[in-house]
Amino acid sequence: MTAPIVRSLEELRGMTRDWVRAGERIGVVPTMGALHDGHLSLVAAAEKVCDRVIVTIFVNPKQFNNPEDLANYPRTEHEDARKLERFAVDAVYVPDGDQMYPGGFSTTVSVSGLTDVMDGVHRPGHFEGVATVVAKLFIQSAASDAFFGEKDFQQLQVVRRMARDLDIPITVHGCPTIREIDGLAMSSRNLLLSDRARVKAPILFEEMEKIAEGVTTGGDFAALQAAATRRLEIADFTKVDYLEMRAADDLSLLEAPTRPARLFAAAWLAGVRLIDNIAVEI
Repeated sequence: MTAPIVRSLEELRGMTRDWVRAGERIGVVPTMGALHDGHLSLVAAAEKVCDRVIVTIFVNPKQFNNPEDLANYPRTEHEDARKLERFAVDAVYVPDGDQMYPGGFSTTVSVSGLTDVMDGVHRPGHFEGVATVVAKLFIQSAASDAFFGEKDFQQLQVVRRMARDLDIPITVHGCPTIREIDGLAMSSRNLLLSDRARVKAPILFEEMEKIAEGVTTGGDFAALQAAATRRLEIADFTKVDYLEMRAADDLSLLEAPTRPARLFAAAWLAGVRLIDNIAVEI
């Protein structure tokens, strides 16, 4: 089924107005395009619990702190539309920059605490951009449910807190990370990896698994972290932004998994920044 591509807010609201009036449950899957199986798993999850599904595609300039990164981000609208044909998507919302941020736009949504660590430190302004655009998409879509991947777990928690604090009546669902057969977390940025780098990229996940297994059996996290960082450097990762264990709820730093925890990593390989996270057993 080919879903209609909607480019204006007026047209989108014309559709959702009837759905809301009919009491239908609306799911929204916010994306920046370059869709892969991870995104499509979110669409499938939305189909299971919602009467209507909206997929949004918008490369949000406000969440990029590097202009070159924004310019290089993959844009594959036509391929994305084809990938969505096998799903019962009711609308693909593809606004342009002027539609999302018209002249004089001057509002920013900021979530403190959860954004003061990890990507919030290494990508200044990133989460303000995420929270702002997601708040707008929640309101524009009139959705009752939203679907995000756990691969961007910090983002997921930020969005949940934002919706709760602003009393936006929406349920934010976290869906499992989808991985390639070799363990690499699926990401649109993987398209930027050279063939040689793509072969080495799964080493990040392998090292994270070693740490998680080690701390679960009583190993010292600092020692495991240091050893993993050395092995990543040997494998041509040029920089490790962070490799940390944090509480799953408030992202506070942990030295041992004394409460539900996750291991978070961000590392550079051949000019591409890879992020990942996995649960750590208590």
